Amino acid sequence: MSALVCVARIGAAHGVRGAVKLWTFTEDPFAVRSYGPLLSKDGKRQFEVATAREAKDHLVATFKGVTTRDEAERLNGIELYVAREKLPATDEDEYYHTDLIGLAAVTTDGDALGRVLAIHNFGAGDIIEIAPPKGTTMLLPFTNAVVPEVDLKGGRVVIALPQEIEGDDNDPSTSRPRERGDP
Repeated sequence: MSALVCVARIGAAHGVRGAVKLWTFTEDPFAVRSYGPLLSKDGKRQFEVATAREAKDHLVATFKGVTTRDEAERLNGIELYVAREKLPATDEDEYYHTDLIGLAAVTTDGDALGRVLAIHNFGAGDIIEIAPPKGTTMLLPFTNAVVPEVDLKGGRVVIALPQEIEGDDNDPSTSRPRERGDP
């Protein structure tokens, strides 16, 4: 089976006729209607969008076979996936998160850092999570400055590690600003 890509997440029930709030992760929110049946993460359940309309920051959608509020409430939190090949091709310097997961992460000097574990977005931009062979994961901005090269064919991302993080100074003599009278 090909890689699955998460394109939406079902939210709370909306109204009494089986509608739900639907958060889409596609450039065009209504694109979820054109991919055919959407799958649960395990691939065991299929959902087909019957109707969808725009709301403030999400869609209000109904699925075929879901006609009551109780049925809709049981769907809350389910992530919906499609096979990678059903998605449109990306532009240059655009990537689906699933294409990046598992790639080797190397420094600009070619030293191994680990593997790409995830891409996150907590509202302030994309963050790339790198899992080293040992130790804790690194969270870095997924920007051109920090990730100057993504080589999908070569199976790697190049990471330009920040030289210094402001305020990350362990020398207690320089841990506070100098004041008048300081040596």
